[in-house]
Amino acid sequence: MLIGKGSPSATLDEAQVTALCAEAFEQRSWEGKRILAIIPDNTRTAPIDMMFRVVYRLLAERAQRLDFLIALGTHPALNEENINQRLGLAANELRTKYAKASVFNHQWQNPEQLRSLGVLDADEVAEVSSGMMREPVEITINKMIFDYDLLMIIGPTFPHEVVGFSGGNKYLFPGIAGKEIIDMFHWLGALITSPVIIGTKHTPVRKVVDKAAAMAPIERMCLSLVVKGRELAGLYIGAPEEAWSAAADLSAQIHLVYKERPFDKALSCAPAMYNDMWVGGKCAYKLEPVVSEGGELIIYAPHIKEVSITHGAVIKRIGYHVRDYFTKQMDKFKDVPGGIMAHSTHVKGVGSFENGVEKPRINVVLATQIPEQICKQINLGYRNPQFIHSEAWQGREEEGWLFVPKAGEVLYRLRKDSFKRSE
Repeated sequence: MLIGKGSPSATLDEAQVTALCAEAFEQRSWEGKRILAIIPDNTRTAPIDMMFRVVYRLLAERAQRLDFLIALGTHPALNEENINQRLGLAANELRTKYAKASVFNHQWQNPEQLRSLGVLDADEVAEVSSGMMREPVEITINKMIFDYDLLMIIGPTFPHEVVGFSGGNKYLFPGIAGKEIIDMFHWLGALITSPVIIGTKHTPVRKVVDKAAAMAPIERMCLSLVVKGRELAGLYIGAPEEAWSAAADLSAQIHLVYKERPFDKALSCAPAMYNDMWVGGKCAYKLEPVVSEGGELIIYAPHIKEVSITHGAVIKRIGYHVRDYFTKQMDKFKDVPGGIMAHSTHVKGVGSFENGVEKPRINVVLATQIPEQICKQINLGYRNPQFIHSEAWQGREEEGWLFVPKAGEVLYRLRKDSFKRSE
């Protein structure tokens, strides 16, 4: 049974969240249960601190065990300071006030921390991808889940460049998964292309994510959040597929902005929570659909120093390119993980590659601490962030200049969208 409440015009306070959670939790027995809550890292806007407090208050004394696993995907692990920040804790509170809970980072690179759930065979992959992919893929997940009776997914839903809308079972795949399945469905999303898949509810990648999650022999429930700014606009509690569906519907009302015409220039300002271009690339994904052909999309992030903390060496080797740059010469990139190629295409945007000539639809420019020579090496434009003044961009939409002060989570689309959807 789905318990939830949400509105594009109102927000929920902690008392309302507590009441919703209490109502949902009363539907089952918690005595003797071992609960593993799956939560996002610091690259997602959400009141995870409030959710941590509420869940702990309601369940810590009733359940046998209540632990938290950070769904990193392939992001860097959080240190103690970052964990405290994510959970809204003062130093040492996790060892004192919340001593019944332990917090863990997902270790996607450690094969000893993973266990196989089985294989999607070539025919299944071909079916779900409409023939775009045919290689079988092994599905691995953090083996910690087998020490628990219930997986409690707690996280927000936004338009997403790979899966359509984030949230739900995506906190398991890729959140706590191994690299094979992560690479497989990220590349599938890249083949479909970000402008087609982003903000679309039902996608082939979502089918893969849900199919993989169904193979886990552990009960799952989801506390699916929808945020508006820094406030909580919606909370839906139930089976992951059902809770995510309701959250995605509300997200579509809150996180999609429609524009009547494309823009020649866009200044996409990255928030501080994006600490490299691996996550800062979201500032390109969410605005690409409203930039005119030949237009310029500037990612303004003067705090970003690195291309990718985890994958930087590979990205610097292959650079950022349109999809067909890879698909038409895959023999050159057989050793490159699909997830990294997918990121490359999402940032560069759609375009063509004919007779050895690459023609991206738009020009993506970095205004970061990444040096000009590195930007050139990775096939992106460069702008000195010191010479960008955000106030000069404001109020100029009629001139074809779009200014987005906090980019990365809200999707901008044209009212008459030229990209064919995958629904």
